[in-house]
Amino acid sequence: MSLPVLVALVTVGIALSVLAVHFTGGSKIATLAGADQALSRFADDFPDEKASAVRLTADGRTAFLDLGPARSGIVHSVGDCFLTRIVTPHDIKAIDLDEDGAFSLKLADLTWKGGRFAFADKADAKAVAAAFGPHNPSQAKEAA
Repeated sequence: MSLPVLVALVTVGIALSVLAVHFTGGSKIATLAGADQALSRFADDFPDEKASAVRLTADGRTAFLDLGPARSGIVHSVGDCFLTRIVTPHDIKAIDLDEDGAFSLKLADLTWKGGRFAFADKADAKAVAAAFGPHNPSQAKEAA
């Protein structure tokens, strides 16, 4: 078999594999239908934790749960699954709240570094940022 024919066959095979994964749901992004689904998903991993408030991002991919003083729960979609975390001020590298109703969160976690989260209501963004405690990493170390 000639090299050009082999390259063409491999290229077509890879393209068909990618399309098959996409059309069978492999590229689907999970979203949270509401606060109840976020609470249920969080309870799967942390059954003893009780949240007093749940705030969803505008895109429905992330929920922040208030777990009490200086503790927050996070349910975040990664592909078609959800990851869950309990975050304290000690876990936070930086928080940046902007005027658009969004904030950026940087975590010291090796498996998930955080991200930028936009809320439909600016008050939700402020409440979530406040729930994480001090916004300055040096203050977070002092509080710990």
